[in-house]
Formats: sequence, structure tokens, C-alpha cells
Amino acid sequence: MAARNNKIGFVLAGLLLSILMASMDNTIVATAMGDIVGKLGGLDKFVWVTSAYMVAEMAGMPIFGKLSDMYGRKKFFVFGIIVFMLGSALCGTATSIVELTMYRAIQGIGAGALVPIAFTIMFDVVAPESRGKLGGLFGAVFGLSSVFGPLLGAYITEYATWEWVFYINLPLGLIAFLFIAFFYKESHQHQSQQIDWLGAITLIGAVVCLIFALELGGKTFAWDSAQILGLFAGFIVLALIFLYAETKAKEPIISFGMFRKRVYWSSNVIAMFSGAAFITASVYIPIFIQGVLGGKATNSGLVLLPMMLGSVVTASMGGVLMTKTKYRNIMIPTLALLVVGLGLLTTLDEGSSLWTIRVYMVMIGLGVGASFSVLSNAAMNAFEPQRRGAASSTLNFLRSLGMTMGITIFGIVQSQVFTRKMTDSMAGAAGEAGATAGAPAGGLPAGMDLTDPHALLSPELRQGIPPQVLDSITHALSSSIVQLFAWAVIPAALALIASFFMGKEKMVVGEEQHEYTGGH
Repeated sequence: MAARNNKIGFVLAGLLLSILMASMDNTIVATAMGDIVGKLGGLDKFVWVTSAYMVAEMAGMPIFGKLSDMYGRKKFFVFGIIVFMLGSALCGTATSIVELTMYRAIQGIGAGALVPIAFTIMFDVVAPESRGKLGGLFGAVFGLSSVFGPLLGAYITEYATWEWVFYINLPLGLIAFLFIAFFYKESHQHQSQQIDWLGAITLIGAVVCLIFALELGGKTFAWDSAQILGLFAGFIVLALIFLYAETKAKEPIISFGMFRKRVYWSSNVIAMFSGAAFITASVYIPIFIQGVLGGKATNSGLVLLPMMLGSVVTASMGGVLMTKTKYRNIMIPTLALLVVGLGLLTTLDEGSSLWTIRVYMVMIGLGVGASFSVLSNAAMNAFEPQRRGAASSTLNFLRSLGMTMGITIFGIVQSQVFTRKMTDSMAGAAGEAGATAGAPAGGLPAGMDLTDPHALLSPELRQGIPPQVLDSITHALSSSIVQLFAWAVIPAALALIASFFMGKEKMVVGEEQHEYTGGH
């Protein structure tokens, strides 16, 4: 029994490392992009580096989840680790932004297999009475890595080189590979089924069109341009074909019949909306600290630590409590904290203290943490082992979709509000600064792009702006970010409302069989 428990321990360690890599890599590159573009060039193409990873990961999640139900989890999980490590190694050797984009897509394919299957394997291999506690641990690592990524990226680029943002995955991936390859012995019987090729192709196509439309709209192309309208039209057409294909397929990638279960559809809705609200705070609080309060990059990243700690607390508590009480009894109070925390962020201004922001971030972390552990378990616990891969992957897909759409849509809102306020204030600031025809507007450094809030994050650049002009800019930036937080309250509130529909479901600890991983 001790040997078997030791082997399960190695399996769980391998799964946790895999989740750490895949979820962290979605955000770690963000803070390294300035250094990467400085070395490789391609400022006009850098958005593709993030988009390629997200597209490949999101498109792969439901597909790999379904394949793991049909043909076994281990082979696809090991495949994900190998592909992710290959992509990471190639990223570190990239000599152009185009190469890096292609290699990031390879990474994303691997990540699409890692996250959903990791949660499913954990659910399979541990005894029912241990799923709550371990679900809390897995959720805590997922939430921790999502927030820890930007901070780690900032430190790596400051004290090493940008290549190590990717090379750090190689030792972690190797350890995870060895633990899973040697200690995970899959015993669950899987049955080969017909693959839903039409569903897979149209899903990938729809995700590609949507992500690129959101990423390129308003930046590379105007929102009403033929390119962006064509991408949105492609998304709608392919999504409709996908929905039709799933109703006809014998074994659909996403089974709509699964959504008949109340706890399942409500968990997916909560994951999507809470993800949108959470990522908005994660991305824009550091920008507020650095662009409005004038903090350094590392300090702005450190402000996320209270949110990380808060999310770990409720992710762990949620894992323990879901074996004792209903899922909704955990989700309702925590999501209420998320709504309140985001509401408090709308009170920030240029005079706000870091301690005030830290308190608000703790509340947001406490509010979102339980969703990382409780929702995955609630979704999978509703189904038999043969459908848990699809259940886990669909929930993670919708959470990623919510995060992507949230940061994009709210980013558009912030940019438009900022631009409008700058238009209103710069005329007066220009007069005070004594600007003349042909001089940079309002005394701004030549070439400064005010449509990008990151332009204000460089201390050196801020020093070159006259004080009265800088005051106008920071006020506009502060107001735009605060309005962004006000909009982010909406998905948080929708997630809270959805939690009331979870019903009376709770994690049932009974005599259910789980996979034996200790050898044959």
C-alpha cells in the first residue's frame, strides 16, 4: 500500500508540474515581450506571439479531452508534455518574431492537452474521499501559476535573458514526463469510437477566426475593415456548422446532452464569466501601479502577490469544503467577494495607496480561488469516467475563452475611454506647456503612442514628459482603468447569479472505483 501511495504521489507531482507550466506560459511571455521585440524586432507582429499560443491551446482542449476519453489519458498527456517541451526549446532558438509565433503555436498544442487531462487524471486516480483536498491543491496551483507568470517573466528578463522564459519549461517538463511515463499505469478500459472530424475542424476554424478578429481589430485593422468583418463572419459560419455537426455526430467533441445537468452548465457559465473578471484585474492592476502611481515593473508585479495568496486560500478551502457542503454554498459567498472586490477597485484614483490596492486584491483572490478547484470537480463528478475528459476540457475551454474575450473587450473599452479623455485634456495641457506647431503635442516625447497604456510604463519615458502634461495623462489613464473595472463587475455578477443555479449537488464520497496507478 505504501509503494502504491508513493507512486500516486509521483503521478500527482507530474500533473501539478504540467499544470504549472501550461497555465503559467499563457501569461509569462506578456512581461517579456518588450525585451523580445527589442531583440527580434517585429513590433507590428508581436500580438501574434500570444494569439498563436491561445488559439492552439483553446482549440486543442476539447479535442484532446474527448480523445482521452476514447483512447486513454496517458498517451495524450505524454504527447502534450513532449510537444510542449519541443515548442519551448524551439521558442528559445527563434531568430525572428515570425519564427517565435510558429513555435508558440506548437507550445499551445501541447498545453491544450496538458491542463484538461491533468485535472481528469487526478480525478481518476485518487480515492473519492481525497478528491476534494487534492482538487483544492490542483486549483490553487492553476490559479497561482496564472498570476505568477507575469511576475516571473519580469524577473527572468531583468536578471537573465528572454530565452529563459521558455527554457525554464525544459527541466520542469522532463521531470513531469518521467513521473507520468514511469509511475502512471492506466487501468481504465477505453473503447475506440468514431472521431468527430467535422466538429474538430470547424471548432478549430471558429476559434482561429474569433481570436484573430479580437486581437487584430482596432490595432492592425479597423473594426469595420473587410479583414475583421470577414473574420467575424467566418467565426459565425463555422460556429453554426460546428453546432449542427455536434447534434449529428455519434461521439461529438462537445456533447450538448451533458449540459442538461444543472450543476454542469452552471459550472461552465461561472468558469467563463469569473475568468473574464479575474484576468481583467490581473492585467490592469499592474498597469495602474506602474502607469498611474509610477511604480517599477517588479513592484507592479508584486502587487499581484496578495491576490495569489487569496486565491490559494479559497482554492484549498473549497477543495476541503466540497465534500462537506453543496457546491453553491462555497461558490456564492466567494463570488460575492469577487464582485465586491472589483467594485472597490472602481474607487481608485491617483491618490490611492498601495496598501489599499493590496486589500482589494486579497478580496479578488479570495473571490476567484474556489472557482479553480470547485468547478472542475463539480463538472467531472456529474459524469462517469468515460465522459470526464470531455467534461473537464469543455470547462477549461470556456474559462480560457472567457479570459480571452474579457481582456480583449474590456481592453477596447479602456483604450477608447483613455483616448477620449486624452483628446479632451491634451489641448489645455498643450497650451500650458507652450507647444508650438510641429512640436510634439503637449510636450510629449516624439513617437509616443498614447493609444497604448504600456507607453507610460517606462520611468525613463515619464521623465521626458512635462509635469503638467504627465498629470493629465495619468489622470486619463486612471479614469479609463477605473471604468474598465466597473465594466468587469458585470461578468463577476453574472457568475454570482449562475452560482445560485448549481442546485443541491455536492461531492459524493462513496464506493466508486478509481483507477489503480500503482502497477499491474
